[in-house]
Amino acid sequence: MSTPETSRFVRLRVDLVLEVEDPGAVTGAALARVAGDRELPEAERAHAEATVSEDTAEALAYLVDPFDLVGEVPGVELHQASWSSEQIDYDPDSPDWEGDEDDAEYGVGEDDYETGDDREERGDGDHPDGSGGAAPVRAGAHG
Repeated sequence: MSTPETSRFVRLRVDLVLEVEDPGAVTGAALARVAGDRELPEAERAHAEATVSEDTAEALAYLVDPFDLVGEVPGVELHQASWSSEQIDYDPDSPDWEGDEDDAEYGVGEDDYETGDDREERGDGDHPDGSGGAAPVRAGAHG
């Protein structure tokens, strides 16, 4: 993959499903971030405050910054990012939540998904950053 014909640009797709256990804490953190942004014009600040106050998903989207995900990764520079959030009905047992259409293309099957519980059973439940986490991980799939 290091041939001259290979693009240096990589699209990294991340799809997270989060359970909001304390909507007030999420909204409060988003409002604090808005208040702390000294470069935000007053009209935009008022709009951001109203938006994050009315919708927990919007508050969460305001708190999540793609740069935070890759900002410390050596050898990469973030050129473009977009993200959105929405409240959803979530049923982990539903067939709609079993991977995506790219899994078949990359040879990732149902048995290739692990949860934090699976890693903990093997004794490697900690992420490199020291957090535990139970988000699904594709074992052996790279991109």
